[in-house]
Amino acid sequence: MLRAGEDLLQVEERLWVLTAPTGKGIYDFGFDRFFACRRPYQLPASLEVVARVGVWNDYEVRYRELAAEGVTLVHSPEQHLLATELPYWYPRLMDLTPRSVWFDERPAAKTVETELGWPVFVKGARQTSRHRKSLSIIEGPEQFEVAMAAYATDPILHWQRVVCRELRPLRRVEEGAPDRIPSSFEFRTFWWRGELVGWGPYWWQGTPYTMTEAEQHEALGLGREVARRVDVPFLVVDVAQEVSGRWMVIECNDGQESGYAGVSPFALWRNILDLELKRSR
Repeated sequence: MLRAGEDLLQVEERLWVLTAPTGKGIYDFGFDRFFACRRPYQLPASLEVVARVGVWNDYEVRYRELAAEGVTLVHSPEQHLLATELPYWYPRLMDLTPRSVWFDERPAAKTVETELGWPVFVKGARQTSRHRKSLSIIEGPEQFEVAMAAYATDPILHWQRVVCRELRPLRRVEEGAPDRIPSSFEFRTFWWRGELVGWGPYWWQGTPYTMTEAEQHEALGLGREVARRVDVPFLVVDVAQEVSGRWMVIECNDGQESGYAGVSPFALWRNILDLELKRSR
């Protein structure tokens, strides 16, 4: 049932977690260093599990494999797609996020110009490639064609559908490295069964920044509405503030696959465990 490197834990008698190290400090978390964990020799006939193993490109296959052994991942394959890929979550959030179009094949510059005009923000249906500015913030047709040629061979982007989004002016925190998307006033929020369990700066390295109480009210209120509309058990919502002061949704993700960014992983899991205790009473 378990693949190489995977470990199945029962945390605080309340939550089952399937873990595997990824080597990324922003993602990995040693549950048994901070919480009471067990690895029962004999498992229950059925159990629900949160996976923290990095990204499975074969999520549906893995879901079926585990289900055959009585282990149900917290997200079905359909919920996983809804949480991770823009073409699935965008229809529910069109009024909360920049206008977007996507393509099964890499589009011609003229097509994008007709749909959105220039400049545009370009990404894969799931993610960017290491926040590279030259592949994301596209000013015109020549740059777009160069970016599409790079997409064809990029290890992260080549298998994803191409998404083009209206480029909206965001409140800046700092410019960052020469070929990195500038750091905006953006925050990562985690939602467990519709409840907020953690939030923090998306750009956790570099210039520190945080929200005022009034900003928290608006930004987290937006995240809560997104969690309500998307309606999956473990959702990540990234929100950012425009120059105008308006808050918007940058993207959604499956909480199983998402890095913590500036969110405290200990506090996050402590909050989830507390909510699970309430559910069990």
